[in-house]
Amino acid sequence: MALSDIALCARAQVMIGASPVSSFDQDSAEAEIARLLYPTIRDGMLASYPWRFAARGCWLARLANTDDDRDPGDGSHLFAMPRDFIRLLSLENDGGKITRFELRDRAVLCSADAAWLSYVARLAEGSFPPWFDLALIARLAAEFCLPLTESSTRAEYLFKRSEDQFRAARLADAQQSTPHAIDDFSLISARN
Repeated sequence: MALSDIALCARAQVMIGASPVSSFDQDSAEAEIARLLYPTIRDGMLASYPWRFAARGCWLARLANTDDDRDPGDGSHLFAMPRDFIRLLSLENDGGKITRFELRDRAVLCSADAAWLSYVARLAEGSFPPWFDLALIARLAAEFCLPLTESSTRAEYLFKRSEDQFRAARLADAQQSTPHAIDDFSLISARN
């Protein structure tokens, strides 16, 4: 079952014994804390690992260098990042990986004429897999605990639990594709 942002926050609040929210616009401490913290925590969780389910790729649009402070002046070009960009995984062109680049605001600077971006995207909550939902709920519960319950002991326990959920989510995500095989390695060849 796909969960919304409100449903994720409500489940986290139930875990700490707080009243679950039904809207971010409610007039309650629970709603205010969820509204303030949720977007940052969600984006932080997405950025913290190269999730396969959130991986995207696209050719970047080159920006016109009209603003003097954005003009690199060394033959490099600025490329606009996609609106859903959270974390850069790799930057390539037709010749292979681009190894020298610099992120600037919502753009990337590199000395290529074209750039293919592999990145982690900000997705709608309904597209999160169950293992990520569990890890995100555990993290939200840990983050919501101190401001809502003022229990540092419970918050510490919930942070440890959220780390366990995060590890389990990373493992589940990593198992969603065939592992990379080492085909040409000199030490393996020497044994034959």
